[in-house]
Amino acid sequence: MANVALLSNPHSTGNRAILPEVRSYCVKNSDVFHYEVDHVDEIAKALETIARVKPKVLVINGGDGTVQAALTELYQGGQFGDNPPPVAVLPNGKTNLIALDLGAEGDPLKALERIVEMAKHDLHEHLVDRELIALSDGGKDSKVVLGMFLGGAGLSEFILYCRHKIYPLGLPNVAAHILTVFAALASALFGLRAKFLPNRPSPVKISLIREGQYQGNFAVVIVTTLEKLLLMKRIARGPQSGGHMQFLAIDQQTGAILRFVFAALFGRLGKTDQKGIHFEQGDMIRIEGENSNVVMDGELFRAQEGRPIVLKSTKPVSFLRLAA
Repeated sequence: MANVALLSNPHSTGNRAILPEVRSYCVKNSDVFHYEVDHVDEIAKALETIARVKPKVLVINGGDGTVQAALTELYQGGQFGDNPPPVAVLPNGKTNLIALDLGAEGDPLKALERIVEMAKHDLHEHLVDRELIALSDGGKDSKVVLGMFLGGAGLSEFILYCRHKIYPLGLPNVAAHILTVFAALASALFGLRAKFLPNRPSPVKISLIREGQYQGNFAVVIVTTLEKLLLMKRIARGPQSGGHMQFLAIDQQTGAILRFVFAALFGRLGKTDQKGIHFEQGDMIRIEGENSNVVMDGELFRAQEGRPIVLKSTKPVSFLRLAA
């Protein structure tokens, strides 16, 4: 049996360049069972096959959207019973938020080689627990999607703007993200409106069960269970955090946005109360609004009148951390 099962999405942006090398490596290495899917709808079948191999670790090779789909199926599909393997994520795709949080940076093939070597030994000291975000419309029989990072309000518009307006220009990822940041600042700080700038976000109402309610226009809304957020600075967490979902909202006001930028740059975000910057933690969050977009791990969802987006934290699940 192979120690490592690798689930690859050939259509992920990063895989277009490195997948031939990954395939070659897997063919030569009997410790790796490689399964490729052409569409996320095939992930359930892929996991059924992978479960027969009984791997020590499941490695996902794709963007954040692929990771989201795999996690959703892994923890709801029951292919591994009550004992799914820990998950590792290769640094691939456009943003790599989940991979970066787990310490996977740089060359995906080198990361895979390291995972294969780690899997030859006891993995216990390399495992970390993370809650997932369960997204639904709150209905009894509604579809639930699992992820780890959600952006809403202005942030979701910036993400969609980058995807639909900037990425098609063919720029390197770093250049595309820098250009998006400048466009976002022009829109958020100075209120500039033009076809080549991000759309203005719709007003939303956000309720944190037991923690209170926020309503209005926000430049940024983030809900995450990742340990790191923007600019790779660690968010301060209170002694009673318990690993719950972290919630961050920035008012659509110039002063609040500037305070947020400086706090993020200097690692002060969440350490002191600042006007217009709302930082909370909770187990359940409701986002309500009329056609208000949110993006979770690269996938678009929309809150509509009478159909809110409801977020709940899951029980801790196991991931493989590559960083020391």
